[in-house]
Parts: sequence; structure tokens; C-alpha cells
Amino acid sequence: MIQGTTYWPSPAKLNLFLYITGRRDNGYHDLQTLFQFLDYGDELTIQATKEPEIVITPEIKDLAVEDNLIWKAAKALQNKASCRFGATIDLKKILPMGGGIGGGSSNAATALVALNYLWQTNLSEDELAEIGLKLGADVPVFVRGFAAFAEGVGEKLEKVSPDEKWYLVVRPDVSISTAEIFNHPELTRNTPKRGCTELLTGSYENDCEKIVRLTYPEVDKQLSWLLQYAPSRLTGTGSCVFAEFSSKTSAENARKQLPDDVSAFVAQGKNISPLSKRLSEYKSDIIQPI
Repeated sequence: MIQGTTYWPSPAKLNLFLYITGRRDNGYHDLQTLFQFLDYGDELTIQATKEPEIVITPEIKDLAVEDNLIWKAAKALQNKASCRFGATIDLKKILPMGGGIGGGSSNAATALVALNYLWQTNLSEDELAEIGLKLGADVPVFVRGFAAFAEGVGEKLEKVSPDEKWYLVVRPDVSISTAEIFNHPELTRNTPKRGCTELLTGSYENDCEKIVRLTYPEVDKQLSWLLQYAPSRLTGTGSCVFAEFSSKTSAENARKQLPDDVSAFVAQGKNISPLSKRLSEYKSDIIQPI
């Protein structure tokens, strides 16, 4: 076990495109999507302990600790590795829930990656991704830590390197249920499958966007505003929308035009996750636990 206080990024992600190519008998959908990380997200402060308890602070209103994905990830890793260590985990939360930028999935992946290192359980990346998939379809991409073209329900990942553009991400004041959007009767579910190269070099779209804009006027309003400035889309099932820019300055200039009561941030796309970089730093002793 590695002792001391450690700090772990839990980055946001964007779905740069999202196409729904079919629906399975079990209700899950077949997708083709492009994941890219952002240099912006939550942070987990973690101390490994000799006692097996998993303590998470602060408490999240209306969420039992047993329903917290961080707790679930830690317990799943303990069980898989027959580990008797525990941890205290403090979450600095800035990513919105229900925003489509992967907050909960990223938190779970960060817990898996960090505790696998701190507890010295030495599970492989494949084993961690397998645990993560049981927690959520997006968790494996955060575990593996590279920008990816994804198929299936999102678990089949191919490493890719899209341009690392700057993004203005806007969060309309609404939380959207993924299940609600995927169960909508008018959702497009028959987009033809295409090869990765064709998709990466074509124009990017999101099959969920039409339904979300029709159902949530707040999202439609913010997306219409962003489209004045740059190519803009919904990420995942929303509610966050984003515009892409070639420079930080142009993204910041657009953000300054937003009303003060609109939640937004500027971040750069990253093909290697900040979580993966932090793990490499700890392993190479570039930074030491405090």
C-alpha cells in the first residue's frame, strides 16, 4: 500500500459525434461515437488506509453512499482483488450531473485507476475496464485514458487522434436523463454504420440532438446561440452543448458574450487523459504523495 495524500484528476469528456445504428432486444442501443477528454474536471483527493472502510466526503444530497459510483468502484476493486485496504476519498465536484460530459463515469474510473495504484492490487487495464463496464458504459474509456472511436454500447474502443481543439462548453439549467432520451419513440435508431476513417473525416453530428432540442427548450436556446459563433453540437444525451474553436482566445471571446447567469467553461480537447498523465507521474516519481 502506498501511503500519503494523493490528488487525481477526473476529467470531463465530449462525444464529438454520436450515431445510433440499432437497438438490441435487451433495450440497449448500438452506437458509433467519438470520445475526447477535456483538460477540465473534478478532482479526487485520496488516502489509502489499512482499515477496509471506504469513506467519501462530502456527502451528496439525496444520494446514499452505496449509490455513489466512487464507492461502488472502490468496493468492486476490493472484491475483485481480495483487497483488505480502504481509503478516504474527498471529491471536489465541478462537473454537472446529467450534463453528458461524463462526470459520474469519470469519477468511477479515477477511483479504479487511483486505488489500483495505491493499494498495489496490480490489476491490468483490461481488468479495470471490465469492472468499469459493469458500473457504466462510459467508464472503460476513462480507465483506458485515450481518445477513442467507440462502437457496440460504447465498450469497443479504437484509439484515435482527433484534433485537440478548444471548446466552449455551455450547461443549460436542466438535467437530462439518458434513459429518457434513448427511450423516446422518435429517436433516430437506424443511422447506417460507417468506417472509422469515413466518420473521422466527415462532418460531425449527434443523433440525440433533435429529440433533446425538441424536448428541452433551454438546450435549444443555448445551442442556437452557440451556432452564431462556431460549429456546435450536443454532447452525449446532453444537457451540455459545445462549440469548437481553433484557439483559446476565440473560445474565450465567445464566452464573454454569454449572460452572467449562464454556466459555461472553456477547455482544450486532450487525446491522452489527464488521469493517465497523473498515474504516469506518480509511477515515475515525478510527483510524490504528500
